[in-house]
Amino acid sequence: MLFTFTRPSGFVRRTVALSAILGASVAVMSAQTSQSSDSSVARTATQSNVAPVQNNLQAKPTLNLDVPVAGTSSDALFSSSSAEINEVADNSTAPFNFVDPQYGGGHQRYGRPRYRGGNTNADGSNKFTFYGGAGLTVPTGNTHTYLTPSYSFQVGGGPQFSKHFALPIEFDWDNFGFQGRTLANQTTIYNTYINLYNQNPDPSVGPIAPLTNLDGSSHVWSFSIDPTYTFYSGEGLGAYAVAGVGFYHKTADFTIPAIGEYCDPFYGCYAYSANQTIDHYTSNAPGFNAGLGVTYKFSRFSNERFYGEVRYVFVDNSQRAGVTVNTVSAANVDVANDYPANSNHTSYFPIKFGVRF
Repeated sequence: MLFTFTRPSGFVRRTVALSAILGASVAVMSAQTSQSSDSSVARTATQSNVAPVQNNLQAKPTLNLDVPVAGTSSDALFSSSSAEINEVADNSTAPFNFVDPQYGGGHQRYGRPRYRGGNTNADGSNKFTFYGGAGLTVPTGNTHTYLTPSYSFQVGGGPQFSKHFALPIEFDWDNFGFQGRTLANQTTIYNTYINLYNQNPDPSVGPIAPLTNLDGSSHVWSFSIDPTYTFYSGEGLGAYAVAGVGFYHKTADFTIPAIGEYCDPFYGCYAYSANQTIDHYTSNAPGFNAGLGVTYKFSRFSNERFYGEVRYVFVDNSQRAGVTVNTVSAANVDVANDYPANSNHTSYFPIKFGVRF
């Protein structure tokens, strides 16, 4: 049997379409109603939890910075309505102490970091010190009556045990000139001997002309041990005291201008003028020195310091007998010491400037 599909009538189609529209509207309204109910539930839940949370936040403990009193329970340092907070403040754990230096508290001083190496002491200073300088030597006392100021220089070095104390060994050269009166007296002595000789000269030599233009110089070189104490050391300026003892060698040389001749195999012979030493004296003795110095650091990061110092030096020479301008005569023409002042006690002020490392 055959069935023939017939097209629905217009009334049926309209009925189906209206049913679909009503069903969709009902679904949308149900969804909105469900969403509104969920939002109201969430708001209700949120509002119901606000009060406990605020109470919990207000109950948080505050840090007590007061110094704990001996014998007081550590629980007294904390205040909380929460059982969990009270469990943290257990008596088995000591509270943090902001005053105890063990934890970095209290009044602390922080300076520049010190990096100690094998060549530095515990206080950061170098284990060795070295210095060198030059300046002026000024004779004083009796020494000033026959010597004049001249130049000087020094070098030294040795162990340094701290930033305050060092024990260097020092070499000094202190030069002097002769007073005009000293040179005049020596000229008189020498010409007296020349005049005595010319009264009966050696035939092979003949007479000798009197001396003119006598000149000369004196100096003291020394090795000494000089303990040095730095009693002030700032970022820039410093100050120290020094005192030492050592061996002092004093010399005196009297010279006259002379003409010499030098011969070279390539350029031949030529004449030159130079001072010729005609008399020489030495004296060895112990000596002492003491003085003060100031230093200036070139920069805060350098070890070098510029220094200036003045010392008093005393050399305990042993006096030797000799001929003076007042005692020279034919009777003592054979006396070897014509300058006994070289063995006088010697005193002077060396003033020197240089650099310390």
